[in-house]
Amino acid sequence: MTDDSPTKDSMLPFEEADIRAAASVALRRAASGPDSELDKVYKHIKALDPTGRRFARVLRNTIDQLLNGEVTGRYDWKTLFKTEKTHAGTLVEINLQREFEFADGDTMDYQIAGVDVDCKYSQQFGGWMIPPEAVGHLCLLAWADDYKSLWSAGLIRIRSEWLNTGNNRDLKLTIKAGQRDKIQWLWRDEELPENVILHMDAADRDAVFAAGSGQRRLNELFRRVQRRRIGRNVVRTVAQQKDYMKRVRGNGGCRSALRPEGILIMGDYASHREIAGRLGLPLPEEGEFVSARVVPARPHHEGAARVPLDGREWVLARPDDAVEPAPALPSHTRQD
Repeated sequence: MTDDSPTKDSMLPFEEADIRAAASVALRRAASGPDSELDKVYKHIKALDPTGRRFARVLRNTIDQLLNGEVTGRYDWKTLFKTEKTHAGTLVEINLQREFEFADGDTMDYQIAGVDVDCKYSQQFGGWMIPPEAVGHLCLLAWADDYKSLWSAGLIRIRSEWLNTGNNRDLKLTIKAGQRDKIQWLWRDEELPENVILHMDAADRDAVFAAGSGQRRLNELFRRVQRRRIGRNVVRTVAQQKDYMKRVRGNGGCRSALRPEGILIMGDYASHREIAGRLGLPLPEEGEFVSARVVPARPHHEGAARVPLDGREWVLARPDDAVEPAPALPSHTRQD
């Protein structure tokens, strides 16, 4: 073969040859020592979200966006259509970019800290579908499981020898199970904000949805699901009404309806979070509520966490405590 004879790569379609060339450069760079680009992207994401709370919220909100409970009443991933499940990865990619304001990549989805990064999401751990053009590039891998209430996210530079062979039409491949130790985890098996409807007792769930109007369903929800954070989407799915948040508050909402039963409903206001904290309850995050039945502290409540309200001290009710009306929650403003 002469020097000017066509080589195998020169006979490839331009895009495929270009992909291979870019992958070769990226792999040579990674093989030369520690992956400085991966380290740079890792540190940048961690600086944006030290606890992973923002990332977790994006995953929770994306799943809820797909379920669209306000319109459909759905709360279970298994009830999604196949096309909706396929669309999940695109929505995660879009919503992460909006949350963190990642720039568009040159050849991959994002540019993070000046580095091209592809984004892949899977509901099944290890199910990330890697396209051939991602070989040699960094991938941000995300996974969330609503049934386990867990999520993970990590970074990996894709190498062809780490991928399973496949014959699907778009040539997308998965990472070999034995090579997943190459993933540098940003967060591993973290708690996904709970899909309360999915995880509540089946009899309680049936009772909630059988309660009649949206207001009655919400009353039943906060009556039956106590001492757990209940998010905005849960409220929206149960109420299936446009003014769903208004129906939780006082003046005819859940707080008014359940106060005679001794039930407090604390929201994300600072004063409410302080009450929840002093009672040893989960602290409501943005758009969340926590309900609990309380009673005035008496001698048999010695040692129980308590909070002063309406001039008395209150504790979480025991099952055998008689029902007494709950105190009024402190007034607050949006800046509270």
